[in-house]
Amino acid sequence: MHDIWNPWHGCAKKSEGCANCYMYFLDRARNIDPSRVFRVKNNFYYPLQKNSRGEYKVKSGETLRVCMTSDFFIEEADQWRGEAWDIIAGRPDVVFYLLTKRPERVAKLLPKNWGGGWENVFFNVTAENQARADERVPLLLDLPFRHKGVMVAPFIGEVSLKKYLKSGAIERVVAGGENYDGSRVLKCEWVEKLYSECVESDTTFCFIETGTLFEKGGKIYRMPDKRLQSKMAFRSGYFHGGRKAEYKLDLPPAQRELTGEVAEYRPHFGPMCAECGSRPICNGCARCRKCPNA
Repeated sequence: MHDIWNPWHGCAKKSEGCANCYMYFLDRARNIDPSRVFRVKNNFYYPLQKNSRGEYKVKSGETLRVCMTSDFFIEEADQWRGEAWDIIAGRPDVVFYLLTKRPERVAKLLPKNWGGGWENVFFNVTAENQARADERVPLLLDLPFRHKGVMVAPFIGEVSLKKYLKSGAIERVVAGGENYDGSRVLKCEWVEKLYSECVESDTTFCFIETGTLFEKGGKIYRMPDKRLQSKMAFRSGYFHGGRKAEYKLDLPPAQRELTGEVAEYRPHFGPMCAECGSRPICNGCARCRKCPNA
């Protein structure tokens, strides 16, 4: 995926949302121990990689999702995180999306020059049910980040964020169901309630996928195909644009001398993106040419 940066791989299960972890499922299918955390040598410097023309492969204005097969703040990666922070600092023109189930560790792991936060870091916590929301969102609000969000996925229990959204500090809420082994049911009324809270507070909300089991009107729909899940989420209409996050991005010094300002990144969407639940918050497709008539 062109918008994912996994500097390390592997994770330890942390809470209820980890019970049916997709990474554990996929690693075991490949006969890999998912609990072993290791540095990904061929991907560690991905944000700094350039093409044959000397241009960054990750374009100015793009968003990179970080550690989608681990946790940026997991203990086992403490030895590599300093260099990862340096890479993030080296691309002030790119937004780095950090998602963690370990916000209690974050304050002591920030760079010395962090100050009130870097403009190019979008920090998110996972809140799979109300207990984890009440545990992690207060920590999110207290931490020094300029951009903050909540990921309600896998959505395994009713979640209300109303009292936290009042602060205005949360820029985006994303919700999605569960997949793979043991998928738990996501109820439509949970999504609708959270969506309504975000509309009321004018917070961006995006429902990205139904999960394998989705209950609506007392009926459970089984949708093992993730593309169908995303399409049904898109068709539900549970999206609210909300207040737009303003990232004051800058260019790396050498590039600044050549171009002077961060170019506006315009994502490309192919035919398969037309009804994708993630489209409103996506960098666009990677032009893999798998779309029919693309």
